[in-house]
Parts: sequence; structure tokens; C-alpha cells
Amino acid sequence: MKARLVLPVLAAAAAFALAACGDSGPDSSDPASLAPADAPIYIQAVLRPEGELKRDVETLASTVSGFSDPTGELIDWLNRTANDGEPTLSGKRLTFERDVEPWLGETGGAFVEGLGGDPPAAGIVQTTDVEATRTFIDDGKQEGDEDRDYEGVDYVLDGDDDLAVGVIGEFLVVGAESAFKRAVDVSEGGDSLAGEGEFTEAIGEAPDGSLADVYADVGALIEREGRANSRQAAQIFRAVGFDPAGATAVASVIPGDDRLEIEVSGDLGDAEAPAGDVSELIGSLPATSFAAFGASGFGEQLKEAIGELDRSGIPDQVPPNQLKSTLGAIGIDLDRIVDSLEEAAVFAQGSGEGNLGGALVLTTRSGEAAETVANIGVLLRNTGVPGVTAVTGRASGFSIRDADLGRQPLLIVSSEDRIAIGYGRAPALRAVGAAGGASLSDTPLYEAAVSALGSTPLGAFIDGPGVLRLVKGLGAGSDPDYRRARPYLAKVDFLAAGSGTEGDLTTTKLIVGVGE
Repeated sequence: MKARLVLPVLAAAAAFALAACGDSGPDSSDPASLAPADAPIYIQAVLRPEGELKRDVETLASTVSGFSDPTGELIDWLNRTANDGEPTLSGKRLTFERDVEPWLGETGGAFVEGLGGDPPAAGIVQTTDVEATRTFIDDGKQEGDEDRDYEGVDYVLDGDDDLAVGVIGEFLVVGAESAFKRAVDVSEGGDSLAGEGEFTEAIGEAPDGSLADVYADVGALIEREGRANSRQAAQIFRAVGFDPAGATAVASVIPGDDRLEIEVSGDLGDAEAPAGDVSELIGSLPATSFAAFGASGFGEQLKEAIGELDRSGIPDQVPPNQLKSTLGAIGIDLDRIVDSLEEAAVFAQGSGEGNLGGALVLTTRSGEAAETVANIGVLLRNTGVPGVTAVTGRASGFSIRDADLGRQPLLIVSSEDRIAIGYGRAPALRAVGAAGGASLSDTPLYEAAVSALGSTPLGAFIDGPGVLRLVKGLGAGSDPDYRRARPYLAKVDFLAAGSGTEGDLTTTKLIVGVGE
């Protein structure tokens, strides 16, 4: 049974728009009961959704694909794929409706035993008719397939792909031979993921109405990458306030009739969860922005980074423990500047190479940083740095023109409680409120993005039509790949992301808004 005949069995779940069970327990009807207890990645799903979930999936799929019956189109594709190429030994042409749907059960899952390379993995699908499932396996055999057994469990090994297919208990299991054998071992009394407290607690946090849930044991994944890499990865995670030891995460896909949401909830362990709301700052950015991102607590994060840079130094530039003192000698007090910083946001605007621009915006709690901007400009001009000119008026600072920077100047300006480092005069001045114009919060798409996130503060926004205009303006309109993808990309109204915390649980949402 070649992979092209078996994989559609798992893909068939998509034909019924998989929906996560979220609160299933460790019993024999749960596919997780066949997953090894140490599996670091597990995907759980139930098949054949009903009611509102079914309507949302069908509406969303129809909008994006343009098909009036996307489920039927998918099943037709599965049938063509299953019978494309070498015939079965039985001479039978397999179809989803006749050979799979009658025994396809209510639940499904899959476990993966790592990330790098080609980790062993297996899909697990509940059956309602074990004998019909075995008949399907037999009917799908092809030249080169081999009948085998392990611990009394019969299975077929694909001669080309080393893919094992068989029935374990009331489940069809398809995967790498080693993963198939591990599932057999679990069925014979081995420890299963369904009995692990961390797994059941994490998966229990998955939201209702999700399309699929993906569980990850973050600490185990890092450890499996190797000890040296594990230490480096752990240091990076801790530097951003995340302790991977004992941390878990669940990603859930939730469909709506006009959106697709991905929600990631994670237990940060002993780490302090990030907090803050930068949605007001992002909303104040120019309405013409096609992308905007923000970060709270930027000053504290920057202070830690500068402290580490001062301690380690800059190779061939600044010796260890000399960065702050060197800048202090010319009147720049890094600690005072950083202590005055609060939030940060970055935006980009434009529809082509000629008008592409944007800025990094920093909010401040005092005038220390703004005064420093002016002092740096004076210093650069007095030392004769070419291309530096003063910026005065409602914003103060300086601009730098250089051929290597492109057509527009780089501006570093400040006004009231903001500092901007911008590419292009207009974006920089608009960022600090020194130029008029509408804000993102005045636009319908931004309002829709904020509304879609609900109580979760917005941290990132992308204007779908704006990105397409830019891509076309940069000359991609004649690219065949872009032209094939454009009808689908044009359905994306916006992308919005945000995060919030409750106790040790951090939840991040990514929402893709779609339209006709």
C-alpha cells in the first residue's frame, strides 16, 4: 500500500473539517491512548463537526477557495490521488465514499517524536468497523508491499516509503515503522500520553470550537535537539523571560465564517509572563501603514540588552565594561536614556520602491531621551559628518542623507513624549505627531482587527490589500507564482495578533480576516 493510497485516509479528516475535542479523557476511545507518554508533539482532532462549527468551516472554505462545494472538491481530489499511478494488487479503484467513509470514526490524532530531520510520527484514526478497515488495507496493497507482524499485531509495510499501516485495537495507525511499533507497545500496557498530567492539563485549556489542537512539550523538544543546542536555546528563552523547563504549549485553530484564528496558550513555568498593552500606540500610527507592530516594556528589555553588551563588549570595537563609560565621556548617559523609554512600535507604508518608508517609534516618560537626540545631531554636525542636517519645527532632531540609504533620508526626531527613527521625512514626522493625517484607529480594517481580538490587546496588524499593492508596486505582478496565488491572497482583509496573560498562562492570538 503506497503512501499515496494511505495518506488520503488521514487527509480525509480535512474533508470533514477536523474539529478538536479539547476535553477528551484518557480512555480507549481517545487516540492519545496509543501515543507514547514522552511524545513531545501531539495533534488531536474529532471528525464530522456539526452545527455552527460545520457552517463556519464550510463558509470559510468556500470563501477562500471559490468553490461552492469545497468538501466535494477535496474528496474528488483524494479519489484522483489515490488511484493515480501503479494499480492495486486487488485491481480495485479506491474511493473515499465507498472504502473509507463507512468506517471512519469520530476521533483522530497524531504524535511526532521530535522536530529536526525526519522524526518518527504516526497518525491514529478511530474506526467504527475494524473488519472494513482491514479490508481497505488489503484492497490497497501494491507491488512491493510486505505483510509483517509485531507483538501479534499484523501490519503492511510500504515497499517504497517504509510506511507501516495496520489496525491496533479500534484504531487505524499509519506512520513510520518505529512509531507504529511504539503505538503497539503502548497498547500492550505501556505509558500513554493520555495518562500524563501535564498533557491533560494543557489540552484542557484549549478553547471550545477549535478545528485542531497541537500540543507541544517545549522542554522535551529543546532537550531532543542535543545538549549543546539545548543550553544555547535555554539561554535565549530565559533572556526574553521564558523558562522552557516544564513549559508546555497548545496551538488551536478556530474557524469563523469570516476569519481563521490560531490561539496559542502556554504555561511559562517559573518565568514571569509578559504584560502590557501597546494597542493605543499602534492605533495612533499613520492610517496608510500596511504593517504595524508593537512591544510593551521595551525600555526594560533594552536596558538588559545594553547591560549585557556593556559587560561583553563589542569585538574589535569596544572592550568589555567600556561601552557606557565611552559614551558617557561625550555626554550620553545610556542608563538615564533607557530608563526614560517605555513602549516601542514600528510601522511601514508605501506602495512601491519610490515611496516605501516607515519608522520605529519610542514613547518616553521624560525629556532625557529627546534631549539626547538633539545633542547627537549637534555632535554629528560639529564633527563634520557628511549629509547631516538639523530638523526643526514641531519636531527636533536631525536627518542623514546618503546614497547607500536610497532615495529617502533617515530621520531621528523627537516631539513631546515620542522619539522616531524613520526612513523618509513624512513617516518620521507623522510618527511623533508633528504632521497631520488620519490614524490606523480611524480605518475600518484596523477596527475589525481590534474587534476580532476581543479582550486581547492588539500587538500587530497587517493590512492585506495594502501588502498586495506593495507587492504589485515592487514588480511582482508579472510573476507566475504570484499570479496563481493572488486570487487567494486577495481574500485576506487583515492579519491581527495580540497576547494576554492570566496567572501562569499566556495566550497569543493570530487572526486572519477574510472577505469575498
